[in-house]
Amino acid sequence: MTILDEIIDHKRREIETPGYFQTLDAVLENLPHVGNSDPCRDGKIPATGHPDFIAALKSVPIGLIAEVKRKSPSAGLIREPFDPAEIARVYQTAGAQAVSCLMDARFFGGGEEQWMKVRAATSLPMLYKEFVIDPRQIFHAEALGASAVLFIAAVLNDAALKKMIRLCEASGMTPLVEVHTEEEMKRAIAAGAACIGINNRNLKTFETTIETTLRLRALAPSDCTLISESGIRTADEVKRLCDAGVSAVLVGESLLRKADLAGAVRELTTLHSNEKPL
Repeated sequence: MTILDEIIDHKRREIETPGYFQTLDAVLENLPHVGNSDPCRDGKIPATGHPDFIAALKSVPIGLIAEVKRKSPSAGLIREPFDPAEIARVYQTAGAQAVSCLMDARFFGGGEEQWMKVRAATSLPMLYKEFVIDPRQIFHAEALGASAVLFIAAVLNDAALKKMIRLCEASGMTPLVEVHTEEEMKRAIAAGAACIGINNRNLKTFETTIETTLRLRALAPSDCTLISESGIRTADEVKRLCDAGVSAVLVGESLLRKADLAGAVRELTTLHSNEKPL
């Protein structure tokens, strides 16, 4: 069993735990009383409306989706002390275009509480980064104020992937379909994905190389929004990806390991000040 198999197996059991979708439950409880109450009272439920994820990424030569992530199975604990709200504030102030927030608690140290702290600290579009296997997770993302939802092609069959994409779009959010291989890229395109994230991490070896993005991008339609994920560490790599037509990069660990988080963000966004927005 791979680590991805282990995560998905646990996720199937986790989402059936009573009270798992806390914010979604709260939203549903308030629906019959919308005219008489404010579901956003006390800051418990985000205000409605989702900042445009794609527009934000394309407002600059190459967008930066900066990730809030406490730990990972491959890297262990990434940042200590870990203050998700402060991290999000720094990301926005230093020039990121969007924030990715991990939802998985067991393997990545994320969750709804962490999301809410980040959401309260930034006005940037947020990516609900989760192992989505159930439509209820899409409604959960919407209730939390997400602008985009991650779908991993490797864990969804063709019918489920197409269904998730359509449901996400109908909910007013951007479906970001993550692929690792040529086969997954072709499946994502066939399912109607207009925003595709190419993960540079080999799921068998956990090694990363941006050559994966540069190789797979040739298969994508010209009007597809491409995002390169994992293993991006330097401004030179960001420039190579920009020159190759990639719209954005998703970076977490290499930022979070830097003591000067703001400086690390500014280093990866140097193209913003050197070139005119696309």
